[in-house]
Amino acid sequence: MIKQLFSKHKSSDNRLDIASPLTGEAVPLEQVPDQAFAEKYMGDGMAIEPAEGRLVAPFDSKVAHLIHSHHAVILEHASGLQLLVHIGINTVALQGDGFKAHVQTGDEVKAGQLLIEFDIAKIKAAGYPVITPIVIANGDETVESLEAKLSGTVRAGEQGALQVVLKK
Repeated sequence: MIKQLFSKHKSSDNRLDIASPLTGEAVPLEQVPDQAFAEKYMGDGMAIEPAEGRLVAPFDSKVAHLIHSHHAVILEHASGLQLLVHIGINTVALQGDGFKAHVQTGDEVKAGQLLIEFDIAKIKAAGYPVITPIVIANGDETVESLEAKLSGTVRAGEQGALQVVLKK
């Protein structure tokens, strides 16, 4: 019995349940109107059509890189997994207009912590899609398998957006 408890716990050590960083509608990456994301050149994952302009940390992590225009962030989990969240498509062209970062590169953040606020109406008015790819940037090195929620409503901070089995 004790052996079963330890072996069960040990097998879950390489599982990572990534919470949704946004509130909105989950969609497959293939629906992102950007070839680099849709064809998974940037990594595998999912996308969310946001209903609210608030991006939160999906797990305890370090801000590995905050893009200067605040439209994207890379978070690094203690396992080494790096998650890229890219708010909208081609939104770098807005040069930060409509984005407010609450963190900077190097910060340690807790799950659920507000990272970036963004103005959905302003992004759409400028002609850019707000669909937000959420991809594992270094999956080849860190991920054994991945399951993503590809439809339905997701809420920021809610578990189950991505289920990852990490490489040992």
